[in-house]
Amino acid sequence: MKLPIYPLAISGGLALLLSVVGCQSVTIPPVISNPPTQPTTPDSQQTITQQAMHIQRALANNDYAGIINDIHPTKGVRFSMYAYVHLNKDKVFSRAQFAQYLRESKIRFTWGEIDGAGETYIEPLPVYLDNWIDAKKFDNARVTVNKFETRGNMINNVLEAYPGADVVDFVYSGSDKYDGMDWRGMRLVFENYQGKRYLVGIVNDRWTV
Repeated sequence: MKLPIYPLAISGGLALLLSVVGCQSVTIPPVISNPPTQPTTPDSQQTITQQAMHIQRALANNDYAGIINDIHPTKGVRFSMYAYVHLNKDKVFSRAQFAQYLRESKIRFTWGEIDGAGETYIEPLPVYLDNWIDAKKFDNARVTVNKFETRGNMINNVLEAYPGADVVDFVYSGSDKYDGMDWRGMRLVFENYQGKRYLVGIVNDRWTV
C-alpha cells in the first residue's frame, strides 16, 4: 500500500534545520567486527526479551512516552526505515528530543526514501511510530535474540552498525491474502551503559524491490 506523502508543514528555515541537524546525535562510525556477545545465561536472555516486549507493547498501544526511560541516556535512539542501517543519514533522537517531538506532533521529519516509490517519507515522529514501525504487527511475532532469519533482498548490517550490541528480532510472517509478501520485521538494538541495558536503535525490515 502506498503511504501518503504530505508537503512540509513548517517554514523553510526550520524545515531545513530539522531535516539536516535538528535531531542528529553524535554519529557512530561503522565498524566491522565479530558478532555481538551472546547473552550467556537463560536469565540474561529472558531479561532482554522482556525489555524488548515491553517496548513493543508500548509502541503497539501508542504509549510512546512509555519507552523514554529505555532510550540510551547519551546515544539516544536511531530509527532505520529498512534493514540496512545508515549511520550518517538515519534520524537519531536523544531522550529529550524524543519527548519534545511527541508533544510537538506537527513537526515533520525526513526519514528516508520509500523503496520502489521514488518518494521521500516525511512525517511527524508519532506518525512514523504508528504507521511505519506499526508495532501492532508484532503482537504475536516470532522473537529471537542475536539471531536473524534470512528474508528480503536488502542487506542486514545491524551487527556491523552496532558492534557488541544485543539485538532482539521480531518477525511477522505476513498474511495468506498476500502470500506472505506483507511480512514485517522489527529489530530492537540494545547496548549496556553503567550496568543497565538501553535502546539505541529500532530497525524496520520489509519487502523491497
